[in-house]
Amino acid sequence: MLRNIFCIFTIAFFTVFLFPVAVLTLLLTLSGDASMWWCQRVWAPLMIFASGAKIQIVGGAEHLDPKRPVIFLSNHQSTLDIPVLFITLWPVRVRMVAKKVVKYVPFLGWYIWLAGFVFINRGIKREAIQSLDEAAEKIRKGTSILLYAEGTRSETGEVLPFKKGPFMLALKAKVPVIPVTIVGTEVVMPKNSWNITPAPVKVKIGAPIDPTKFGDDRDALMKAVRDVVIDQSIELGGKGGDKNRVLARSRDDAGSGQQSEASA
Repeated sequence: MLRNIFCIFTIAFFTVFLFPVAVLTLLLTLSGDASMWWCQRVWAPLMIFASGAKIQIVGGAEHLDPKRPVIFLSNHQSTLDIPVLFITLWPVRVRMVAKKVVKYVPFLGWYIWLAGFVFINRGIKREAIQSLDEAAEKIRKGTSILLYAEGTRSETGEVLPFKKGPFMLALKAKVPVIPVTIVGTEVVMPKNSWNITPAPVKVKIGAPIDPTKFGDDRDALMKAVRDVVIDQSIELGGKGGDKNRVLARSRDDAGSGQQSEASA
């Protein structure tokens, strides 16, 4: 109970305290990278300290090149994955993808827009494709991004089927895709729970995969990345996943017809 209270207080306090510091840094330096330093080198370590997690990078740090834009595709088990990957992917000043509507949220939306985060429009198909093109261009110009390929947190620790949107973006951006696997965060902070249990967290960073070798075959790229994530999960002592369940169902599959491929 005391650990839970301490963790909640630390996360709330330092998030509120460091946000204006990051904003001020951005305004003074006009550099999104300088602002991200506070997120990756101060905020994220404080979050991990509060949780009691112990991060171990099992391998792949040699694949981190801050001068080369890439797309990191990771499995997703816990809210804690964000600070874990902010730490382990350093020195790459990584950004995340947000819905385009977030861009217009006062203060927070303005900040992540100015800091160089990538926005995707989840509206009608034509606008969604246009936003994918804009996002791909931004990545090619030097912005490395982090995406959770499952689109949701796994409750069991298994690697879930992947959404197709991240791989459409990868094919458009034509930059290396780096598979990343996390094991252990689902123990420290389970999905939909504030029951904190200090435990080891292992991360492995896979070798870059060139999406141009797959032509327009999104599904082949998806399977190649997912197979690496699953193999790494097993190597780290995780639960792996079913390699035959590659693609997650979307509302389109269920007959909705309203959700674009960019949002899947």
